[in-house]
Amino acid sequence: MLGVIMAIIDTSIVNVALPNMAGNLGAASDEIAWVATGYILANVIIMPLNGWLTALLGRKKFYAISLIVFTLASLLCGTAHDVWTLVFWRIVQGFGGGALQPTAQAILFETYPPEKRGGAMAIFGLGAMVGPAIGPSLGGAMIDNFSWPLIFWVNVPIGIVALAMTMLFIRDPAYITKPERGADWIGLGAMTVGIASLQFVLEQGQRDDWFASSTIVLLSVLAVGGLGFFIARELRDPHPFVDLRVFGSRTFAAGTIIGVVSGFGLYGLNLVLPLFFQNVLHFSAFDTGNALLPGALATAISMPIAGRLTKSLDARIEIAIGLAMFAAGSWWMGGLNQYAGFWDIFGPRSLQGFALGFLFVPLTTASLAGISNAAMGNATGLYTLVRQLGGSLGIAILELVLTRREDFAQAIFSAHVTLGNPAVGAMLSGAKDRAQALGALAGMVSVNSTVVAYDYVFRLCAIVFVLSIPTVFLLREPRAGSKAEVHAVLE
Repeated sequence: MLGVIMAIIDTSIVNVALPNMAGNLGAASDEIAWVATGYILANVIIMPLNGWLTALLGRKKFYAISLIVFTLASLLCGTAHDVWTLVFWRIVQGFGGGALQPTAQAILFETYPPEKRGGAMAIFGLGAMVGPAIGPSLGGAMIDNFSWPLIFWVNVPIGIVALAMTMLFIRDPAYITKPERGADWIGLGAMTVGIASLQFVLEQGQRDDWFASSTIVLLSVLAVGGLGFFIARELRDPHPFVDLRVFGSRTFAAGTIIGVVSGFGLYGLNLVLPLFFQNVLHFSAFDTGNALLPGALATAISMPIAGRLTKSLDARIEIAIGLAMFAAGSWWMGGLNQYAGFWDIFGPRSLQGFALGFLFVPLTTASLAGISNAAMGNATGLYTLVRQLGGSLGIAILELVLTRREDFAQAIFSAHVTLGNPAVGAMLSGAKDRAQALGALAGMVSVNSTVVAYDYVFRLCAIVFVLSIPTVFLLREPRAGSKAEVHAVLE
């Protein structure tokens, strides 16, 4: 769990520190963005290789190497004196971090017997769900009181403890055997080009005005071509190094689809909410983190409650309730305006966090319930990858909708700021300084347009979650012999 917490928090903790890093390193906004983008690119490249690397190196050695790479790169990130050195070590850190979550998930499923897996996944969920929420708060406190290198150096003692515990307690299961063949370098190259291109398009598309950019067009073609070639090659190979046949399980495929939607909400809103708090409500980095914190605490509270309810509820109904609650919280969030304070945010954010406790544990446990232990490393890597890509897709869609909706709202509001409008006429006629009054009007139009755009995005998320509820019933109802696995959630 220490490795998981480090890797997940590090994805979100950096976002609040980017402006501070840019000023300190003398970097432009598009250059400093690579500190976040490079880490995610490395993450998504390593995730699907989880099963093959586990078989090649062994579970214990692979996890230990991942911890060493992540911890050492964290140390070196904090010593960087220019932006591109920092980006390089963030990419290295991303290769280590991308392996930590799926490997830890596989270790839990393999170590615990079926009747205790639900409890293990509840504990795992505390890191996987709460981590992204406390990252901004932790990062804001460090930036406000210390300096940005600390957000990387804090990983070093945690990584050392995690490595020591790995060497002492983790064992290689007997059923993990060496791969039938060596690396498929052609397939690996196609996968790397395809996934990295797709992730770049999702990360940078909005900043580069999407297909108006020749770079985005080229990388979109490479993403489609690379992934298409890779999928066809792996499906034909009797001993694939990434086994895509796991998607032949209806339950795993359905769980992955729902995971994309949950990633949409978790990662997409985790980007949009800090922007709303800072740009519209003018919160500091620390206040932004505090505003997000109730959601994390609510998730921690809801997990044991969800565990008790699973004794009387079908896991699919529990997941549907979680989706519905998250949708309600997002719709509620869509009623906020520029005068909102902490307590206005507390209610909807807490409801969203409470809902995540009902999503993560039953969804992950049910999705992986039919996967054999030998295939678990491969399955958890693919499951984590698809959820990450779902989050990136959510961020890309929400950024696009936010920008377009703000432009649309500003055009509508500006059309009504005329002397023919009695309110505008009264404001200008009563103003001592006409230029100042016009500036105030422009500011009002801008702020209200931004608020309308954010509220639209929040309610769009609510609609997406509602529409995803029917997919829950594609999951198979747990068989009698495996119900204990779903019901033994942390109590």
